[in-house]
Amino acid sequence: MTWAGTDVAVTGLGLVTPAGADEHTFWEGLCAGVSTARRCEELAGLPVDFGCPVDGLDLDAAVGGRAVWRMARFVKMALLAARQAVADAGLSPQRWDGDRVGVVLGVGVGGVSVLVDNVRRLDNGGAEAVSPLLVPMMMPNAAAGEVAIALRAHGPSLAPATACASGATALALARDLLLDGRCDVVVAGGADAVLTPLVVSAFAGMGALSLRTGDPAGASRPFAADRDGFVIGEGAAVLVLERAADALARGGRPRALLTGAGSATDAHHPTAPDPSGGGARKAVEAALREAGWGPGQVDHINAHGTSTPLNDAMEAALITTLFPHRPSVTAPKGVLGHTLAASGAIEAAACVLTLEHGTVPPVANLGTESEEFGLDCVVGKPRPQRAERVLSHSFGFGGHNVVLALQRFGEGGPRPSGRGVLVNA
Repeated sequence: MTWAGTDVAVTGLGLVTPAGADEHTFWEGLCAGVSTARRCEELAGLPVDFGCPVDGLDLDAAVGGRAVWRMARFVKMALLAARQAVADAGLSPQRWDGDRVGVVLGVGVGGVSVLVDNVRRLDNGGAEAVSPLLVPMMMPNAAAGEVAIALRAHGPSLAPATACASGATALALARDLLLDGRCDVVVAGGADAVLTPLVVSAFAGMGALSLRTGDPAGASRPFAADRDGFVIGEGAAVLVLERAADALARGGRPRALLTGAGSATDAHHPTAPDPSGGGARKAVEAALREAGWGPGQVDHINAHGTSTPLNDAMEAALITTLFPHRPSVTAPKGVLGHTLAASGAIEAAACVLTLEHGTVPPVANLGTESEEFGLDCVVGKPRPQRAERVLSHSFGFGGHNVVLALQRFGEGGPRPSGRGVLVNA
């Protein structure tokens, strides 16, 4: 097998999540398989009073600088993750050609808490009490804009909003920018921070959230027979993407290959997935075509796995139909909760780490006796597995389906051939 010099490599990871605010802590938390959900003081008195927050991190101190006062929480998380990712890639904004660097950061609705605070100001103090920073702090593209400023990135700057698939959409778009030759480096991922009374109340009102108020840590249970809804989390993940040949030429370290991406739309319902899984299946098949894989070559699937009755049933049926050879399955939302627009990027980072470490993290709150669908879910403890090819599923409200195909890049993998092509060692 050969890898063309234009193949896209992941060369850097940055993570700010409920399980940890750096790659190593995140991976340890994910492999521990213990939920991060807890009661949240700001949600006290609501029908759902728990979530998966990013704890133990002073975001203002971590981000630093005078500009921090103009950033909403999701922007701070995105910026911190972007800095980590660029440093991990061994790149420096002081030394790169910023005209060839793009930023693509998926987002949900932007700075909700800032908006709510200013509605209160307007009600209590009139128009003069509204902050002049409201618009730049709440706008969904604020994360992409601030990261571009901090990194001196003058290439395309995009903020895709495909609900819970936004982070994966960002990575797919970033791959296109590299393959089209518009960028040499793309900093891409997703961020969301909507663990607020307004948003939690809205999701609870529509019946999407788990109501296990007596057991927050046991509430997110993907693929379990007794699942009853998701748990809201927050966080950010950013990946640095480059053409593999370019990364090797500069002495960089490709950590994995993003070999394919597929997307399709259910066109079925504003929030419920198409129970037939038609759109999700089209996205999987498109990702496989781009990667040049057959279904039987997929070793592992990082499932969307929200812990909602409808999503998990649709996704499980899709996996058992398309992949009868039963690849291993994990679902990080059992540990992290549903980080919404960030989830696709966080889970893509988890796929990179699975490929590197030869380990699949377990699904929290799931036992073999409670798994409803006959999937090969990893439960109890991490499973050693030298996976070569993995898929990451992301399915969002609005019927947005995005699937990423990632391949291992390491010992026994590709090497420079001397002709700008990467060939198996």
